[in-house]
Amino acid sequence: MSASYKNNSRSRADANQPSGDNQKKHMVRYSRALSKILRHSAQKQGIPISSDGYVNLKHILAIPSFKAADLAMIQQIVDDNDKKRFHMYQHNKSGDWFIRANQGHSMKLDIEMEELTEPIDTVIHGTYREKWQSIATSGLSRMSRQHIHFASGMPGENGVISGMRSSCQVIVFVDMEAAMKDGIKFFRSANGVILSDGLNGTIPPQYFKRVVDRRSGSELEY
Repeated sequence: MSASYKNNSRSRADANQPSGDNQKKHMVRYSRALSKILRHSAQKQGIPISSDGYVNLKHILAIPSFKAADLAMIQQIVDDNDKKRFHMYQHNKSGDWFIRANQGHSMKLDIEMEELTEPIDTVIHGTYREKWQSIATSGLSRMSRQHIHFASGMPGENGVISGMRSSCQVIVFVDMEAAMKDGIKFFRSANGVILSDGLNGTIPPQYFKRVVDRRSGSELEY
């Protein structure tokens, strides 16, 4: 990846560039928009996306809602994202920049991931109290995404940067060893998120080790 993108990149819209607090708001808005496009809507919007999830940045910058953005701003969003949701690279021949989301896709793509062949000590899924009763009955579902997401620890613990929201109220500890023995596969994304498509999209409650209410620390029955 070129280290000189900031020097080589000229803003297409210097006059429209926000500053200060407005720039921060723009950065948050662009980050959310990138997540939506790269994870869920590129194909519906007619934006070319490769089988491994990369989109040419010029197609993103051509979207009217990105009119105040440029290469340097997008690179800053990628670099500053605390969960490392995105990856960018520069094509050796064309010089074009490409960007993808590291995980969380609902589009059918073939994102490169590491398949885990041995269970790890801690595999947890964070959720909310209002969703717990459904999970206790039916298990964890990938919903519209390709995988169920897990963290290898609590946010900020032992280098954990992604895999669950810090606001989650209920923590589900998964028995990865038992699940793997029954043929459930687990993967690790480029930003350290543990992923599984479960059994037909679900990890049943029989593979839960324990479930904890995060506020009280008490274990929940299921």
